[in-house]
Amino acid sequence: MRTNQPQTIYLEEYRVPQYLVEHVDLRFELFEDGARVHNTLTIQRNPAADGNPGPLELDGDSLRLESVALDGEQLPASRYEDEGSKLRVKDVPARFELTVVTWIEPQNNTRLEGLYKSSGMFCTQCEAEGFRCITYYPDRPDVMARFRTRVEADKAAYPVLLSNGNPVAQGELDDGRHFVTWEDPFPKPSYLFALVAGDLVEKKDRFTTCSGREIDLRMYVEPRNVHKCDFAMDALKRSMRWDEDVYGREYDLDIFMIVAVDDFNMGAMENKGLNIFNSSCVLASQDTATDATFQRIEAIVAHEYFHNWSGNRVTCRDWFQLSLKEGFTVFRDAQFSADMGSPTVKRIEDATLLRTAQFAEDAGPMAHPVRPASYMEISNFYTLTIYEKGAEVVRMIHNLLGETLFRKGSDLYFERHDGQAVTTDDFVRAMEDASGRDLSQFRLWYQQAGTPVLTVQDDYDQAEGIYRLTIRQAVPDTPGQTDKQPQHIPFALGLLGSEGQPLPLRLQSESPEAPQERVLELTRAEHCFEFHGLTERPVPSLLRGFSAPVRVHYPWTREQLLFLMSHDPDGFNRWDAGQRLAVDVIQSLLGAADDAEIEPRLVEAYRALLQDPSLDQALVAKMLQLPSEAYLIELSDSADPAAIHRSRDRVLAYLAENLRDDLMACYRRQTGTVDYELTPEAIAQRSLKSTALGWLLHIGDEPALELAKAQYAEADNMTDRLGALRALVNSDFQQARTEALASFYQRYSEDPQVVELWFSVQAGSDRAGQLPQVQQLLAHPAFDWKNPNKVRSVVGAFAGQNLAAFHNPDGSGYEFLAEQVCRLDDSNPQIASRLVAPLTRWKKFAPNYSTQMRTALERVRDKPALSRDVYEVVHKSLAG
Repeated sequence: MRTNQPQTIYLEEYRVPQYLVEHVDLRFELFEDGARVHNTLTIQRNPAADGNPGPLELDGDSLRLESVALDGEQLPASRYEDEGSKLRVKDVPARFELTVVTWIEPQNNTRLEGLYKSSGMFCTQCEAEGFRCITYYPDRPDVMARFRTRVEADKAAYPVLLSNGNPVAQGELDDGRHFVTWEDPFPKPSYLFALVAGDLVEKKDRFTTCSGREIDLRMYVEPRNVHKCDFAMDALKRSMRWDEDVYGREYDLDIFMIVAVDDFNMGAMENKGLNIFNSSCVLASQDTATDATFQRIEAIVAHEYFHNWSGNRVTCRDWFQLSLKEGFTVFRDAQFSADMGSPTVKRIEDATLLRTAQFAEDAGPMAHPVRPASYMEISNFYTLTIYEKGAEVVRMIHNLLGETLFRKGSDLYFERHDGQAVTTDDFVRAMEDASGRDLSQFRLWYQQAGTPVLTVQDDYDQAEGIYRLTIRQAVPDTPGQTDKQPQHIPFALGLLGSEGQPLPLRLQSESPEAPQERVLELTRAEHCFEFHGLTERPVPSLLRGFSAPVRVHYPWTREQLLFLMSHDPDGFNRWDAGQRLAVDVIQSLLGAADDAEIEPRLVEAYRALLQDPSLDQALVAKMLQLPSEAYLIELSDSADPAAIHRSRDRVLAYLAENLRDDLMACYRRQTGTVDYELTPEAIAQRSLKSTALGWLLHIGDEPALELAKAQYAEADNMTDRLGALRALVNSDFQQARTEALASFYQRYSEDPQVVELWFSVQAGSDRAGQLPQVQQLLAHPAFDWKNPNKVRSVVGAFAGQNLAAFHNPDGSGYEFLAEQVCRLDDSNPQIASRLVAPLTRWKKFAPNYSTQMRTALERVRDKPALSRDVYEVVHKSLAG
């Protein structure tokens, strides 16, 4: 096991590598009881390194060394030191060839890092530091080399042999074995290495690039999944065309491959030319995937493809720069998804994730900047801060520069750094050089952790016709960082008149033809803006489009929020006003008597949404979703999850009771005989239908129960069938719930991805997912502790979605999670460290909860031989 006291790695200690690798020649001999890896490296001293280079140091993990040869001659044991995690070779010349042979056991690799087996196939996951689990190598992203890979295996068991690049040779071997050799012409870091060997079906397609080149597209799946490939293949082609049109990036190899793997710690991996996907993130059919799944697959396929340039051709110098590739690529895939669907809905979804989960991360013990200053285990920094906040940082640059200059900056970035491993500073510098803008202060977004808080005050001088807006910013203290500097924040703003009309935002000395929306640039701790020529006090529409990842404090009245819900032309702020109003109503009931009045105007606001067919129905579907319990907890200073659950439930029941006829009419409007389509309009219809059905079953409506049964039985797509199932599971109709769950499992028991949905629907429900029921799911024959998706669908759904049950005041949910984390820590530390996250916010909760959460964390802390992954998260969470 890894040490219980991991070493902290600091950005300030970065040094260039002492040795560079020009070429890697790999030969894999794959067997049922293990794999022998022959690794020949062409190495030279790095002329940029200072001082005496000393011995060659190569990284390793869980390897059995068989031999070491230098320039073709076997080395005696006195010439090298094998410490397990390091192989040191002494007295090496300035340029040489080193051959290392290692033996590994992929079939016993439960960590799913390096080379392992999934459903009988060999596959790899090398980001961040998995390549060292395959062979000894300088396993860091700034060592880039050209790879040639020969894979040998039994032909009957493993007819498909894949690796990065283009196939250059293949043939037969003795004893029924065969080989394929792959060559990647582009230098890459070891984390982008990939290998797959298995009995897979190949689905083929073609793509013609903008320059007329023909690209061979291939998907490899298990035979049972061959009917689930079409959507991902089409999404890939849409992504390729979009990247050419919007960023001018053309694909560079002759072949692009995707492989679906059931056992995978992440969602997908952008290995050069050979993307490996978690099956749940790439396989889809109308009968087995929901609308949300289709959209997620499209986004993930695009994300991994876009990495070909923003991550592969230009990669990160070190892991502190992880957001260089991930933040930029998440921004690119968000742009793509917005173009493919509803931009407003996409923005709402992104902001919801940020405000619920990333803001919580920013305010928790694991808070870190977009470019961290230190880490113990790099796998713990594949976080929402790196990905989602990192994408928001890029989005703000886009907002500040505008589309034309941003494109000019991205072109310069790719041209300047093609084939290099670079830093976030290099990215920002390219944007500065292309635009002429000084982004010095903006770099603080990469350096300072925490979510900036903007406090907004306003004043209207009727005599002068002047509206004053005072904005103060502060960045809260986070672990290791205090006394933060003001950041450069783009703040989009509009003003509305009493009839809902947009008002001009005319600064002093400007002409009356002022714009109706501005992006104010905040750079100081306090700004005061004056808008002239206003004949009435406006209603402010603040932070339009969520123009920066910040919290906004402004004393909105319920009248103002109701007004914005009805009139704001900015779709995001219209939704946001509804969320703020619902939050205010729910919070007003915390600690109130059971018969306390609930804001009646909330009913009328939702009725107006349900009855107005002229509204964007995709936006309406989002506006009808009440703020989640997780978001309400995040807004609390000393959260009482049980009280929050009761208050939210009361508001939901109140709305459903008073809107019963409107909900039923809405449901019936969305039903029809049209064929299943994945258009924004059709997706909105199905979302509205499921929301209405869920609200009606929440109040025990008998006619709605019959509708749910009929929808479940007659559905021609998974969205409608799962929508009905979820409504039944979250209702008090116990017999109908039991029958539907049994029917669903019987229908889909042979499909692992759908079984995962079946698990998560139950574990995430406070009706069906109390702790005894969740423990039964863990004992179900379909559950598999070795499969991360199954673990996430039960343990993750219970702790992350079913907050009422997880936060049971008796502490049983916390004890349960600690037990599962300790169990997983021995087999898959990456998954264990991610699952422990709900316990790390213990300081956020009321004392009766926080004490028990801390006790559960201490139990994990005291586990013998705790992994490096979990050690870092738990010890940081308990500190102070």
